[in-house]
Amino acid sequence: MIGFIKKDLAMIKSNFKLLGFLVIIYIVMILLGYMDISFILPFMSVMIIISTFSYDNYNKWDAYSISLPNGRKNNVKSKYITTILMLLLVSIIIVILSFIISYINTQTINYEQTLISTLGTIFGTLLVLTFMYPIIYKFGVEKARILIFIIVFGLAIIIGLISKYIDLSNILKSLSFLENYLVIILIITSIIMVYISYKISEKIFMNKEF
Repeated sequence: MIGFIKKDLAMIKSNFKLLGFLVIIYIVMILLGYMDISFILPFMSVMIIISTFSYDNYNKWDAYSISLPNGRKNNVKSKYITTILMLLLVSIIIVILSFIISYINTQTINYEQTLISTLGTIFGTLLVLTFMYPIIYKFGVEKARILIFIIVFGLAIIIGLISKYIDLSNILKSLSFLENYLVIILIITSIIMVYISYKISEKIFMNKEF
């Protein structure tokens, strides 16, 4: 298991120099007021994490990994653990940079707003990844990208049509009482999402032929 995680971390580490360079560029743009750091780093982390699947496919890793003890289970489990570790690292970086940038711009730090914003962004990133992983394990990276694009595009159309004919503001107002429990809801929902996604991915990979 540890070896599987180290393999993914090694592939991610190879992108750290590029990540660091881009972060510096984005920090300058953020200070100039062009973009928000809380959205940039999670998006970049998604690209880096998904790239590990491409590396695995190119190097025929999946076919090799199943020959190792508990290879199929460890393959999937390590991918999810690596993802969580990556998102934790990104969360820490976002919080630190947000505090620094906020202090530079306003000489004050809004701890609660920064933490909630970071948690919400990471939750959104986790939602995308937990949705993508089973599709990637089932169809491969290239086909998964096409399917995900079609699904997201279709959902956008459906949501647009629903919002056009249904007043969502009343629904949102009726759910306003949940704001006090937002952090707890996001954490519990994240755990459930990861678990369901992991079990689906594991089942797919356990039955996959190479």
